[in-house]
Amino acid sequence: MTDTVLDVAARATAGFRAQYGTEPAGVWAAPGRINLIGEHTDYNDGFVLPMAIDRAAWIALRPRDDSKVAIHSLDFGEDREFDLDHLASTGNEWINYVQGVAWVLQKKTRGLKGWDGVTAGDVPIGAGLSSSAAFELASARAFASISGMPWDPREMALAAQRAENDWIGVRCGIMDQMISAAGEEGHALLIDCRSLETRSVPMPPGSAVVILDTATRRGLVDSAYNDRRLHCEEAADFFGVEALRDVDVERFERLAPRMENVMRRRARHVITENARTLQAADALERGDAETVGRLMNESHASLRDDFEVSRKELDEIVELAQGHGACRGARMTGAGFGGCAVALVDGEGADDFARTVAEAYQSATGLEPRVYVCSASAGASIESTTPVPA
Repeated sequence: MTDTVLDVAARATAGFRAQYGTEPAGVWAAPGRINLIGEHTDYNDGFVLPMAIDRAAWIALRPRDDSKVAIHSLDFGEDREFDLDHLASTGNEWINYVQGVAWVLQKKTRGLKGWDGVTAGDVPIGAGLSSSAAFELASARAFASISGMPWDPREMALAAQRAENDWIGVRCGIMDQMISAAGEEGHALLIDCRSLETRSVPMPPGSAVVILDTATRRGLVDSAYNDRRLHCEEAADFFGVEALRDVDVERFERLAPRMENVMRRRARHVITENARTLQAADALERGDAETVGRLMNESHASLRDDFEVSRKELDEIVELAQGHGACRGARMTGAGFGGCAVALVDGEGADDFARTVAEAYQSATGLEPRVYVCSASAGASIESTTPVPA
């Protein structure tokens, strides 16, 4: 773990002492994530290649003997409480993510226990780094641990996804929860979004991942997102398949001239992006950072030109990143229309890369970016200070 991560864990522990006057039974955590490549492929039953980052949501807690859950958030400066026997949605409040996880886990066990806790985190909220999934999986890890539930990363990821889909009301895919649950230190995770099979692949030695937050946010883009999903569904119907994941590049190129222009470009992105993602995983296995970088560059061009989900600030920061000598490759990451880019860079040049690109971007746009040099971390975990069920 980095010093920053340990500082957040210490902050949660100190906050618990201040709140309750005693030591917590343990500190539970789950990381945010960045997607290296594989964008808008998840809802097409395709492939994604995220990695868990060394920024996380942390919960210091002690079990209770009743069904109450009481939490103080250091980040929001708020106290919230609910009863496991009387769950009720609280809309978009942060506590609702904990309630949603509890609601799903109660369907798996009758012995879910309450707790007193203090939360803290350093995953930026609203930056597309999955702060919500991190909080969900930290909560799930805590509930499972103190309630004696076995920890199965895949099943807990599905539980957290269901909480977000059916309790929170956000129709997300499985990627965010899966990587937060099952991440492996030093590795990215290739996820098959149809079968949910995963393959751990090592990050290239001597490389660093840099997250470039453009200081722009997506805003109201639901209609644009839905349009793209519709185009993909229409393209799948054109090919007579369940999802675009079932079409390879050769078949696409053979039949593409018969397709309407917009549908053709949307399909081309998804089909070539799936191919790029699989190629990138193989390149990581070989330690071939140059090939991974080239594929990331191609991914950004495809997202910009064929899927049309970039924007000028994203294009600006990606172009600046790609022009730096330490950069192997860079692309926008996330749903698009704002948010973050990700770059794979030579580790020795990472600090200069981060400083140079940030300064150039601010000069070009007048916006101050946030830049994070990250390493691949493990998924949801527990650091006990006193014995609790494993």
